[in-house]
Amino acid sequence: MNQVHVVSHPLVAHKLSLMRDKDRSTHGFRQLLNEIGMLLCYEVTRNLPLEYVTIATPLATMQAPVIAGKKLVLAPILRAGTGFLDGMLQLVPSARVAHIGLYRDPATLQAVEYYFKAPLDIAERLTIVMDPMLATGHSAIAALTLLKNRGVKDLRFVCLLAAPEGLAALAAAHPDVEVWTAAVDSHLNDHGYIVPGLGDAGDRMYGTK
Repeated sequence: MNQVHVVSHPLVAHKLSLMRDKDRSTHGFRQLLNEIGMLLCYEVTRNLPLEYVTIATPLATMQAPVIAGKKLVLAPILRAGTGFLDGMLQLVPSARVAHIGLYRDPATLQAVEYYFKAPLDIAERLTIVMDPMLATGHSAIAALTLLKNRGVKDLRFVCLLAAPEGLAALAAAHPDVEVWTAAVDSHLNDHGYIVPGLGDAGDRMYGTK
């Protein structure tokens, strides 16, 4: 799967291992997700286009690189995707934010949309979709389809953990969308959870069941 980028940085691997621990506190899990979000943002934005502008340093004028084009959009899938948001906004504080409300039907495992709010000109911007877990892939596929239907052409997907089944489903539905993840785990269990995984990211973030 050429569009999958596994971020192998030691800090990412270390923090992910801490998050997998079932005894990690809600606060600790949330803080680590925030920190990994920042590290993943660094990778997913590595090839943003640059342009040169004239600036004056204390010693001279120069042509200096700045990010070109319109500000990007960060699009977390509610609710767990918001765990990435603060860390990413620390790196790109001028980014716009879209919110995509989807939940997984427990019987069918299909994604159901309940909320969407985005910048009016989102179709003209690079949009980074975020969700900690790429399990069955249904939520990611639904979010990307929703954005494409609104004219977005430049899309990237960021997750903390991915299952092979989810990656295959996403590649089949959206072969043009690249994926950044901290790890690809073994498989899905009968309930659609990633194994070994880390449980339900939303529940662990917010202390809910």
